[in-house]
Amino acid sequence: MSSISNSRIARRRLLLALAAWPLAGLASSGPEILTAGFKRWGSGEFRRFGFLIYEATLWAAGEDPVRPPLALKLTYKRQIAGRDIAEASVKEIRNLGVADEARLKVWGEQMDRIFPDVRPGDHLIGVHLQEGARFFHNDRDVGKIADPAFARAFFAIWLDTRTSAPELRAALLKRPLS
Repeated sequence: MSSISNSRIARRRLLLALAAWPLAGLASSGPEILTAGFKRWGSGEFRRFGFLIYEATLWAAGEDPVRPPLALKLTYKRQIAGRDIAEASVKEIRNLGVADEARLKVWGEQMDRIFPDVRPGDHLIGVHLQEGARFFHNDRDVGKIADPAFARAFFAIWLDTRTSAPELRAALLKRPLS
């Protein structure tokens, strides 16, 4: 009887392992895989009307923190709807003047599908790669936009000299304000 029980247990374990095998890759597909070897450049706070909205931290793989690959982590201090995050991103890109309205509409729709609602303590990580951008919510992959022009425009929100948040840019890049 003991050998039959052991055999059943072994079979069950094998079946469970085989059933879980396709999901095993998901556990190692977090941002740490894409950002291995990156070094931290700087961090700062983003405030609107005196209220702390998020803390930001920038990591980069090379010696130039504005060239990909790089990653930006935003740790939210307020509850914000994903749609509002997408709309604010479109507005900021529009203000930089780096995309036409048709492209902004497409990007806005893509971000609206990807960006989740956030609560205080949640974080979003955007990884700027040569082929586009990939996004993570609390280290879970939530989507990508495979458009290098989008990735350049999106990360320009924080890193372009024309950003609406020059103090945050300086803190992220560890450069003094000019």
